[in-house]
Amino acid sequence: MIVQKEAMPRHLHEECGVFGLFAPRTEDVASLAYYGLYSLQHRGQESAGIAVNDDGVFSVWRDVGLVSEALSRDRLETLGKGSIVVGHVRYATTGSDAALNAQPLLINHYKGRMALAHNGNLTNSLTLRQHLEEQGSIFHTTTDSEVIAYLIVRERLRTPSIEAAVCAAMDHLEGAYSLVISSPTKLIAARDPHGFRPLCMGRRPDGAVVFASETCALDAVGAAFERDILPGEIVTVGRDGIHTDTSHCGTAPKRLCVFEYIYFARPDSVIDGCSVTLARQRAGAFLAQEHPVDADVVIGVPDSGLDAALGYARESGIPYAMGFTKNKYVGRTFISPTQAMRETGVNLKLNPIRAVVEGKRVVMVDDSIVRGTTCRRTIQLLRQAGAAEIHMRVSAPPFVAPCYYGTDIDSADNLIANHHAVEEIAEMIGVDSLGYLTLEHVRQLTGKAEDSFCTACFGGGYPTSVPEPGQKNRFAQKISRSSGAPAKG
Repeated sequence: MIVQKEAMPRHLHEECGVFGLFAPRTEDVASLAYYGLYSLQHRGQESAGIAVNDDGVFSVWRDVGLVSEALSRDRLETLGKGSIVVGHVRYATTGSDAALNAQPLLINHYKGRMALAHNGNLTNSLTLRQHLEEQGSIFHTTTDSEVIAYLIVRERLRTPSIEAAVCAAMDHLEGAYSLVISSPTKLIAARDPHGFRPLCMGRRPDGAVVFASETCALDAVGAAFERDILPGEIVTVGRDGIHTDTSHCGTAPKRLCVFEYIYFARPDSVIDGCSVTLARQRAGAFLAQEHPVDADVVIGVPDSGLDAALGYARESGIPYAMGFTKNKYVGRTFISPTQAMRETGVNLKLNPIRAVVEGKRVVMVDDSIVRGTTCRRTIQLLRQAGAAEIHMRVSAPPFVAPCYYGTDIDSADNLIANHHAVEEIAEMIGVDSLGYLTLEHVRQLTGKAEDSFCTACFGGGYPTSVPEPGQKNRFAQKISRSSGAPAKG
């Protein structure tokens, strides 16, 4: 909705998080999924859900809210025990945040049932949905995840196995998708050929196989990391063991979203072999090389700005300190009904430590500037705390283009960098100087020359064709009374 878009919080929204577990015996897999999803809460705070599979009998609960709100102990107990579980935390990148769009999705067909959880965003979902509707499919949600589910079911009706159906469906999918799927007897993980979104595999001491968006979820359920799912790979776990399909591997260049390292992922996660914390510290060191300044202290804006600030301090030799305290018990600022209340919410959520910044020349490191509105308020808080100078350093390049792969940047019109030069932005947000990380250094965050990232939102070009229309709620638009087409605007 437009109200939510204009009332966007200081940072970008995350995408989603997926979790799946195949246990060697029937047990309380719902609780394990709960712990896994709790560790992935940073990836989506709008809804959460769990689907438990007990020998082909599925029990599903999903609802809006945080994991602790949507999945209470009473709800978990109603799911019962099973040997396979699929879980999901969601932020709406396509479709609204209504309860009907919560995942996992559960699909019934005459060859069985299927539960699906999806992280990412398709770029050809509108075309696929129209094609499926022409064939008689009836959609109950406004998400592109349901498009994926219907495609897999269509292929399952004419293929010998669920993994073959997933492989056939991938021939038609474009864009970003990391999937965890439960059939009556198997657990499947699949990652798009570009590898836009992370997906990893681990194993518990009891032999249970676990798939998750990040390694921090493996840690939460006592699973040891084994490996990342390859871009384009399909991994199937069943009673007969683990099988892989790499027929889609290497069919497209690898393009992991670089913002996973800059902001999205938890700092204790390791993605595609690189520590998120070390990547952020490397970004801070690059910033110090690109934008040096005489200052007394380096501080980071919690949470993802902290490691980058530490990297800046080490490289520059300027002392590092905790400049803000963060109240982790305050809800997101965008739910406040008025702009004044939203700005007050910034004070509740983030407060400068006066003893650290008063009278000091401060380098403040943050991960991004999207619109600049709440960023300006944060700067004002520092001024009120007595900072003599504020030099802002951003561990990402300026946002200049929409993202179609699962990040909440669906319009170039609202991006401040598209309308103002760096010096103008510095004046607008109230800092003495402003420096962004260059695209060249962004591509070096992992320290591995062979890594290639998607940098489309920074003007690096799109790896795929882009959708039209591109709005994240394109399946929920009103119909034009004159033409029958989705209404514009």
